[in-house]
Amino acid sequence: MTQKVIDTPSKVRQGEELNLESLVPWLDANIDGLSGQPEVKQYSGGASNWTYCLSYPEKDVILRRAPAGTKAKGAHDMGREYRLQKALKPVYDYVPEMLGHCEDESVIGSEFYVMQRCVGVIPRRNLPRDLNLDKRQIRTLCTNVLDAMIELHQVDYQAADLSHIAKGEGYTQRQIHGWNKRYMNAKTWNVSGAQYVRDWLVDNVPDKEHICLTHNDFRFDNVVLNPDEPTQVDAILDWELATLGDPLMDLGNTLAYWVEADDDFLAQSTRRQPTHLPGMLTRRQVVDYYLDKTNAEVEDFTFYEVYGLFRLAAIAQQIYYRYHHKQTRNPAFKHFWLFVNYLIWRCHRRIKRGR
Repeated sequence: MTQKVIDTPSKVRQGEELNLESLVPWLDANIDGLSGQPEVKQYSGGASNWTYCLSYPEKDVILRRAPAGTKAKGAHDMGREYRLQKALKPVYDYVPEMLGHCEDESVIGSEFYVMQRCVGVIPRRNLPRDLNLDKRQIRTLCTNVLDAMIELHQVDYQAADLSHIAKGEGYTQRQIHGWNKRYMNAKTWNVSGAQYVRDWLVDNVPDKEHICLTHNDFRFDNVVLNPDEPTQVDAILDWELATLGDPLMDLGNTLAYWVEADDDFLAQSTRRQPTHLPGMLTRRQVVDYYLDKTNAEVEDFTFYEVYGLFRLAAIAQQIYYRYHHKQTRNPAFKHFWLFVNYLIWRCHRRIKRGR
């Protein structure tokens, strides 16, 4: 049964193939313990960076590279992602082992890095068919994932020599300004300008912020579970957006992806993690659990939820912008503009509901 539930890659998407003629010699020269020609497959999640599995007789390794096309300033920085994980690994064991980094874009057309493959269960839209967890186990899985986020927020980033990765103080203001700008820069004719939501976020920035290490894409489908004990978290993936930020904003980002069993049809159609299962906490329960475990006091979580939804809208719009301008052929992005408009509507509804 274990092999059946392990997450596996599939065929490389057309137009996203790796140039093995130049890549293999680089791997031979820079990564120990590899020999021969690897079998290359690709992970289906690649809405942002492209992720490949290179299978050698000795072991599998993972290669991550930036997508083709126009990129937002500061996004898809493979070197930063590699160096951050390498520094974080000794103090936060959920990080995969880094194996090598290449700045030379002539090798495959983009900067890239290589890391260990973390073999296990990735809880995507639905759990694997052969993985049968009862309500109690689902609750344990849910709280274990949240505990891994809480543990990250409590890492001493100064002791880990990560103080330099971001400015820290003033993070909240910078995020609101930055995502407002990125949203408008990527706007296409078929999405809302979101003027009310953008202005509301500017006017409602909290007076206080706490700076810690934040992941900023902490979702179930970025978690690797132990295949023998699938309620146990073995690894956290996709550190592209990690920074020194506010933990409540990190939690708001997580909630933007949190689809409950009784959410509307559009939410269900875009669900990408199994938060609908019996035993999963609701969004309200997630907030209560986090605040209780961290002894944080927040009178009103509305700002953080609206921020998470708007930020997700901006990310989706940046991806759709690439598709709209034919910089990517991935058909999964064709209808992202609908999702963007839906998220803006969710922002309006959450603001209206208030506390």
